[in-house]
Amino acid sequence: MPRWRWHHLLLAPHRLAFFMGAVMLGTTALWWMVLLLAHALHLRLSPVVPATLIHALLMSLTYMPLFFCGFLYTAGPKWLKLPAVSARSLLPALVTLMIGWAVAWIGMHWQLQMAALGMGLVALGWTSLTLRFARMVWCSRVSDKTHTTLASVACLIGAGVMFGLAVSLALNSTPLLRTGIQMGIWWFLAPVFVVASHRMVPFFSASLIEILDAWWPNWVQIVMLGTLLFEGLVSVVDLWWWPLPQVLRWLEVLVEAPLALLVLGLALRWGCIQSLKIRLLAMLHGGFVWLGMALALNAISHGLMASSGDTVSLGLAPLHAMTMGYLGCTMFAMVTRISSGHGGRKESADNMVWWLYWVLQAAAILRVSAAMVDVFSQSLMLAAIVAWCVVMVGWAVRYGDWFGTPRPDGRDG
Repeated sequence: MPRWRWHHLLLAPHRLAFFMGAVMLGTTALWWMVLLLAHALHLRLSPVVPATLIHALLMSLTYMPLFFCGFLYTAGPKWLKLPAVSARSLLPALVTLMIGWAVAWIGMHWQLQMAALGMGLVALGWTSLTLRFARMVWCSRVSDKTHTTLASVACLIGAGVMFGLAVSLALNSTPLLRTGIQMGIWWFLAPVFVVASHRMVPFFSASLIEILDAWWPNWVQIVMLGTLLFEGLVSVVDLWWWPLPQVLRWLEVLVEAPLALLVLGLALRWGCIQSLKIRLLAMLHGGFVWLGMALALNAISHGLMASSGDTVSLGLAPLHAMTMGYLGCTMFAMVTRISSGHGGRKESADNMVWWLYWVLQAAAILRVSAAMVDVFSQSLMLAAIVAWCVVMVGWAVRYGDWFGTPRPDGRDG
């Protein structure tokens, strides 16, 4: 059996970036579980940044950009018809980013200026990676660069958000930190996933289910990205202007409800039911359904707020439907497929991955439920994080082993 070696991580961009992402994914999951258990046991912990904000920052911006890097520098050159990128050339920026997160993580528990310094290093590392990809998009001569251009713009927004977070930590400004986190989720992470979904999901579906179209119309992508921009704006406005006038709350409902129906309708049209026979496709479509559910929950929550003077809502349920549901499930499915296909293995979800995926779905449901009910809320939250840890640590160990060993088919990469 091939032995795990560090130098194997440098055989392909996805190996290096995905391995770092897997390390961050498993570590953040275990950290949050320990923190919640300490709280349940009434152990006093006093980080210099509120634990909920550390959670929001780490569980969104630590590992997902690393998976983006692996994805964009693996699929991007093929889409752009450019030479492959060596993993070794990405190493300085990725190491800077990882060191930055380690410093920021310690700093958020101990000293704010240290946290700001670490976040600044993260921003520098990510900016380097993003500018290089943007330059690749600019230099490419392919006729259709829509998806790569949009992904590049979203990643540049992410770089700006990271610098903003470094400033907010230096200033010890909780409102600015909250604002940056919301912008990072809605204007950086989610748009990259939507662009990837628009490009990949129908293509994979049509290759296996003949009645489906291989491409979605561009207006679908524009509508979905516009939706995310709107939701990000609403989230930021809520932080700085509360309570909102009733008429603006109802306006949110009027925008979100039709968009939720559109996304759920698209999920059905593009093979949600048909794909259930094919595990990897079912995993991709299951994530897309969560996007519609997140918009629907937002519409319901804003409707409750409009009718109650902002005193009744669904709390963090819509946000966790978006992050754990759409982002989490889509990330799990896409990274699994790329790791299999580019690792010389069969592009399918074996029994272990399929089981982990449904535990992930259960974790998302438990966390969304915990936000909507008062009874057993803490128990549901603990169950959700335990399930999340089982999935992410198990996934990280399994695929982390793959990234450090040669391809079983003997090919390069």
